[in-house]
Amino acid sequence: MGPPQVRRFAAQVLRGQAQVTFLPSVATGVLFCVALFAAGWKYGLYGLLGTAVSTATARLLGADRERVTTGLEGFNGCLTGLCFAVFLGAGHLSTALLALGGCVVVTVMTAAVANVLGGWGLPTLTLPYCLLASTMTIAAPGFQRVWHQGTGLASLTSPASGPTALEPLDLVKGFCSAFAEIFFMPQWYVGLVLLVGLLIGSRRAAAVACLGNAVGIATAWALGAPAAQITDGTMSYNSILVALALCGVFLPARAATLTYALVGAAAATAVGSAMSALFAPSGGHTFTWPFVLTTLVFLAGAASFPRLTGPAARTEAPARTDVPARD
Repeated sequence: MGPPQVRRFAAQVLRGQAQVTFLPSVATGVLFCVALFAAGWKYGLYGLLGTAVSTATARLLGADRERVTTGLEGFNGCLTGLCFAVFLGAGHLSTALLALGGCVVVTVMTAAVANVLGGWGLPTLTLPYCLLASTMTIAAPGFQRVWHQGTGLASLTSPASGPTALEPLDLVKGFCSAFAEIFFMPQWYVGLVLLVGLLIGSRRAAAVACLGNAVGIATAWALGAPAAQITDGTMSYNSILVALALCGVFLPARAATLTYALVGAAAATAVGSAMSALFAPSGGHTFTWPFVLTTLVFLAGAASFPRLTGPAARTEAPARTDVPARD
């Protein structure tokens, strides 16, 4: 692979990082890399190599060139690599080997999910990653050479407890941390760098993401979520992704779709709590399941509403195209 091919591949990998938030932007990918390395060099490495392995696998298997070029074959690998690092321990050789295999497998799963959902005109989103990540976290404690965390993740659900009052500083930290939680990172400053990356890639996307985040936080507070869960960003990161997907990515950006997207962002907050309760007894995790399920339902419903799906003016960021063409 010569220098031009290396540069082309590097751009594809960076776009794959950025496509976690639907942006095929090299500059955004660079900022996302910076944010992950700021959280810890091992996490930065797992995210970057996960994207690279999935992208390389897609290239070797002859995936659609446009999908590879725009990073659509890399974002599930990025999240898969990070997931293995966070839940299995980034410093173990077994984790690195499993993450490598997982990023290859998630590429195959992406193609499979695209072929199934494409028949209904629906995108893959992060469903391939969610399927693999849930399988891994549920199965891993059963293997001694894989599980290094001592106790398992399974737990019984219980009613929410703890104070619900929020201080202004809590709101600021929760707002920033929500962006970081998309990548499993809890640090508010990581989320701030990610937000800057979004802003560089698309001011419209950054604005929609901020609105989705605010709606998620407001919904969680109104329903009485513990302040600690709002402050750490876990109550609203799915809302960010839902808002982005439904306004300007899979639906045109306009007032009607923004309203629709924010309703979806609120719904994702409740779905997140439901998914946490559902997966807790088996040791699983919600990952981005609330985003996937909410977005697919709202996209399927949007097909019946012409005011949402009709033509619109050209948006700042190009729409994502991870729905395979149909004959």
